[in-house]
Amino acid sequence: MTLSSSPSLLETLNREAFLSINAGPATPGWLLEIARLVASVPLILLPAVLLAMWCWGNPKGRGMLLRAVSVTALALLLSLFIGLIWPHPRPFAIGLGHAWLQHAANASFPSDHLTIFAGIAISLLFDGAVLAGALFAVIGLIMGYARVYLGIHYPLDMLGALAVAALSNSLIWLVWQTRGQALTSLAENLYRRTLAPAIARGWIRP
Repeated sequence: MTLSSSPSLLETLNREAFLSINAGPATPGWLLEIARLVASVPLILLPAVLLAMWCWGNPKGRGMLLRAVSVTALALLLSLFIGLIWPHPRPFAIGLGHAWLQHAANASFPSDHLTIFAGIAISLLFDGAVLAGALFAVIGLIMGYARVYLGIHYPLDMLGALAVAALSNSLIWLVWQTRGQALTSLAENLYRRTLAPAIARGWIRP
C-alpha cells in the first residue's frame, strides 16, 4: 500500500489506531453488514426523531432542541471550512487498511456524521437534558466507531468532530443568552401556522 511520506508522530499514531480498529479480510460478512447499518441508519432516522421531539415536546424542550439544531448547523459549517482548508485524505485514498463502505474520497477530518450527533448531544447535556443527550452521545460514538471499523474514517476524525461540536456549543450559547427565547418563539409560531390542521385535530402538540 502507498502511504504519504514522512507522516508526523500524531499522524502515525492516528494511522496505527485506525489499523487496530479497521476490519480485516477475515471479518465475517454478517458483522460487516451490521457495521454498515450502524454507520448509516442513525443519520437517516435522525430528521424524523428530531421532528417527533419537536411536535410532541413542551416549550422548554423545544427551546433546547432548537439550540441543539443550531449548534449542529454551526458545527457542520465549521467542519466544512476545516475540510476546505485542510483536506485530510481518507484511509482508502492513501491505500491504508480496508474500506468496507462506499464513500467519496473527500476530506475525512472531522467526521460529519459524528459532528451532527455530538452537536446535538453536547447541547442537550449542557442544557440539562441528560437522558436525551446521553442517548444521542452513545448512538453517535457507536456510529463513529463503526465508520472507523469500516475503513472510511480515522479515530482522530472522531476526536475532531467532538472538538468542533464543543466549540460550536460555546459559540451558540453566547448568542442564545440574548436571542434564544425570541428565536424559539419565532420557530413555534411558524410551526403552529404551518401545522395548524394537525394541531387542531390533536395529532401533535400546539
